[in-house]
Amino acid sequence: MMHIPRKRFGQNFLRDHCVIREIVAAIGPRLSDRLLEIGPGEGVLTRELLQSGAHLDVIELDRDLVAALQQRFAGAGRLRIHAGDALKFDLRTIASEARLRVVGNLPYNISTPLLFRLFEQLDVIEDMHFMLQKEVVDRLCAGAGDDDYGRLSVMAALYCQAQHLFNVGPECFYPRPRVVSAVVRLVPHTVLPDAGLVKQVSAVVAAAFGQRRKTLRNALKGLLDESALARAGIDPRARAEELSLADYVGLSRQLHP
Repeated sequence: MMHIPRKRFGQNFLRDHCVIREIVAAIGPRLSDRLLEIGPGEGVLTRELLQSGAHLDVIELDRDLVAALQQRFAGAGRLRIHAGDALKFDLRTIASEARLRVVGNLPYNISTPLLFRLFEQLDVIEDMHFMLQKEVVDRLCAGAGDDDYGRLSVMAALYCQAQHLFNVGPECFYPRPRVVSAVVRLVPHTVLPDAGLVKQVSAVVAAAFGQRRKTLRNALKGLLDESALARAGIDPRARAEELSLADYVGLSRQLHP
């Protein structure tokens, strides 16, 4: 019996096998890999990933789909199916000596909070390949001065390097979403930011982009004064979208000189 997509779970199932093969080629799974797929849905990508011979864990929230996956992949010894919410899942419970390679067609309604949940667990992640709304991928990959540059761009760059791989049209899904999708590769930095730095940068970025039409002199008022901007080498007349990640890190250092 065909599964009826549920809007509350943001379900849009990928049906184009050419795109599926393109995603797998981008991931390049190896026999020694520990893969984690978030939101396997009907298992079309799951099946291709298992062909690599790698060990695969999948996390699925929809219990009807969990039952279908258990039936479809019965006997697949390299597969473990977890019924649960990826937003609450602790990746360290399944990570072994090899770090996880995380993949998935992420529900668009939770993609940003899910990304930040994964950023908190990058110490057990080797890389990530996700299908997301193209608008989100554009923001993830944007640099200072780009039209799509914003809070997500800066915070993501603090954790990892983002690369836009290719776009995927609505016709490749069922049901068809109203937006274009894109596949992105995220590779964590060798040295990850500590919690204190993340908190400081987040505070500065939120204030700067919260009033992005204002100059930084005004947008950061109450958080950093003009002398702090000067110590960080930042022009107080500049606006949020003009500053690089390094600039924001420099500003955050001024919160506690």
